[in-house]
Amino acid sequence: MILKEKKLGEILLTRRTITEEDLEKALAEQLQTKAFLGQILLRRGAISKQDLAQAVEDQLGVPAVELGETAIPGELGSLLPESFVRTYRVVPFKLEDDVMHVAMSDPLNVSSIESMRLVTGLEVRAFFAPEEDVLLATNQLFDGRVAAYKAIEDTSGLQDDETNSVTVRDLERMVEDAPVVRLVDSIVQGAISGSASDIHVEPRERDVRVRYRVDGILYDMMQIPKRLQAAVISRIKIMAGMNIAERRLPQDGRIAVANNGGDYDLRVSTLLTVFGEKVVMRILDKSSVLLQLEDLGFLPEQQTVVESLIAKPYGMVLSTGPTGSGKTTSLYTALNRVNREDFNIVTIEDPVEYQLANVNQSQVNVPANITFARGLRAILRQDPDVIMVGEIRDLETAEIAVQAALTGHLVFSSLHTNDAASALPRLLDMGVEPFLIASSVIGVIGQRLLRVVCRSCRTTYHPDSNILDQLGVPQEDRGDHLLFSRGTGCPACSNRGYRGRTGVFEVLRVTDAIKRLVMEGRSALDVRDAAVAEGMVLMQQSGVRQLLDGATTPEEVLRVLYVQEE
Repeated sequence: MILKEKKLGEILLTRRTITEEDLEKALAEQLQTKAFLGQILLRRGAISKQDLAQAVEDQLGVPAVELGETAIPGELGSLLPESFVRTYRVVPFKLEDDVMHVAMSDPLNVSSIESMRLVTGLEVRAFFAPEEDVLLATNQLFDGRVAAYKAIEDTSGLQDDETNSVTVRDLERMVEDAPVVRLVDSIVQGAISGSASDIHVEPRERDVRVRYRVDGILYDMMQIPKRLQAAVISRIKIMAGMNIAERRLPQDGRIAVANNGGDYDLRVSTLLTVFGEKVVMRILDKSSVLLQLEDLGFLPEQQTVVESLIAKPYGMVLSTGPTGSGKTTSLYTALNRVNREDFNIVTIEDPVEYQLANVNQSQVNVPANITFARGLRAILRQDPDVIMVGEIRDLETAEIAVQAALTGHLVFSSLHTNDAASALPRLLDMGVEPFLIASSVIGVIGQRLLRVVCRSCRTTYHPDSNILDQLGVPQEDRGDHLLFSRGTGCPACSNRGYRGRTGVFEVLRVTDAIKRLVMEGRSALDVRDAAVAEGMVLMQQSGVRQLLDGATTPEEVLRVLYVQEE
């Protein structure tokens, strides 16, 4: 294969497919993630799949294949090991005589092509396909549920599960049974491949239900026979380093998993229910936190404010929202932006969810009496420039964080409040002195997560006037030109119409007017009104902007942002 000297970015620039600014941002991200430049540009929306395919063909002379329009025979799944397919981002899609046609996200990987020849004894013809298309085709070829149900069929020899009568020796024997191992592995791998954030294994009266949380919503995935309950739960507990003999008390553990060439951490938690131990596994993708501010979903004017806040030499910036609203990702992204060689950045978290390069991360350890407050005190003796406190939960932590911000440190932290304006009264309610809050807090970011319309099945339509009334869309913005988007459902999104999520924000800058309101002990409503008068865009307005841009649906905006107060 003879490669042309011209680089992919240069080809796209010459074709005027991207701008210099697009290329600079993508190259900056590539320095951090080491990902394929074309994949970065595709994910950022700077180019289409067709643009990328044409550019790669020009650059490498490798033809492209549209996997979404290609029916892959199921028997091709036996040609290559699933682990190989996922690790090297390759998928066989056609067998013609003794030639295997393979879609690859990296057609330059000559060693993987040679390995495929050795494994299969076939000639290999490489085609280019974007990484997300390769992964989607892989998931369809190696469906986790198919593997799980096949493993269940192979467990017919295991005894019925009477949870209280199964001995520890019985459990040790059962969890080493190959079909049980395959069953648990298929549940985990299926969740990761399906972009789930959590796995729920829930004992019921007659069976065990497995559910995945995808884009914030729980979906039923499979039912496991009751006879396998003890074996499956115990297998997970052993993988997580838990005590399988203890079935009454809650336990926590951790599992390291590799999938699709990526590394994942599973945080495992057990809880005794009426029908047995329930297990929840939180999936943490170590690479997913490497985001840029512009990837989070800020409106342009909001991003400008955030950039000005985190560029300050000292002060406190708070991220607020309910559990699962993306606060940790936002804080990590802010840390990533201020991460410099001449800075000492230290964190105290509960727990450390992702490891950041050049950041000194520590975590809460209750048995060792390391709380947020005690850890924060220790951090202040470590000559920090930037501090991140995972969450402010009590007065002691709040007061130390405020003092750190007042004494020349940039402090990032989070609070559980419904909106940005409520963060300041919440600190007052904790007992922090008003003048300390007014002097230390420089900004608050309120946020939620909205599901994004699937790009593979996205269609547009004219919205109903009732929806526009509920959303408060002004009359001047209505008319035949107004189109909303929705997904019709396709294999790429598992027929859900949504794929992925984006943040929706409100960014409150603490101005002199707001400081006066804090000093007077005024309500969150007063603070919000003052912030809006000074230009703050509310989350609901941000959501409508996302909707008008075609990123999400009115139903999603109403579900997440228009919760009626009783």
